[in-house]
Amino acid sequence: MRHEQPKAVIFDLDDTLYPLRRFVHSGFAAVADHLADTWRVDRREAIGVLARACRGASRGRELQVCVAHFGLSPSIVSALVQVIRLHAPSLRLPRASRFALEALRPDWYIGVVTNGLPDVQARKVDALGLRELVDTVVYANEVGAGDGKPDREPFLEAVRRLGVTTDRAMFVGDDARCDVFGAGQVGMKTVHVTRRGRAHVPACGADATITTLAVLPAIAERLVPDLRWRSYVA
Repeated sequence: MRHEQPKAVIFDLDDTLYPLRRFVHSGFAAVADHLADTWRVDRREAIGVLARACRGASRGRELQVCVAHFGLSPSIVSALVQVIRLHAPSLRLPRASRFALEALRPDWYIGVVTNGLPDVQARKVDALGLRELVDTVVYANEVGAGDGKPDREPFLEAVRRLGVTTDRAMFVGDDARCDVFGAGQVGMKTVHVTRRGRAHVPACGADATITTLAVLPAIAERLVPDLRWRSYVA
């Protein structure tokens, strides 16, 4: 039951609520399907080329590598970018994320603030089933100057929509600058998500650091405690 003095947990999306690599791989599958249908290339081979390029020195130029591998014109790369942008991603919310959202929902307002192209991010939100689990989604590049996080405006828009004050809100994200610094500058508590297996991540000034969202509900209660009994304290 949400209390008279409301509180909120607000999440980043990519690499916080789900691993971004899953969207990347979903996009690669859509590109492979398009190449197979349009240019009669082998779908499985195309996926393999894209995946290897993503893991190697050509990361960020996977589409160019794939086009060159099959001897296709570089001019089709822009069309392949659109395939990724417009495809309906195949995504699943990780168990730890779902646990955290469902555990927090009875007592907390929940939001998402995400950078990126709003139409692409909205497809991710839909694919993950987040609209049933959160109260609002702020597409940061639609707010204020449109520069996205770490600008103040997206964070302030989220708390405004949720009807809470910044000192009663906590932001959870993986990016030290966009998420931790951005939310901290408006007065939110911050939780830095650093996944297991990553190299050591230097301290970034977050109020807490976690490796899994499964522990977030307990940490949230410590960082933004319930104030319902404060009026009884002398």
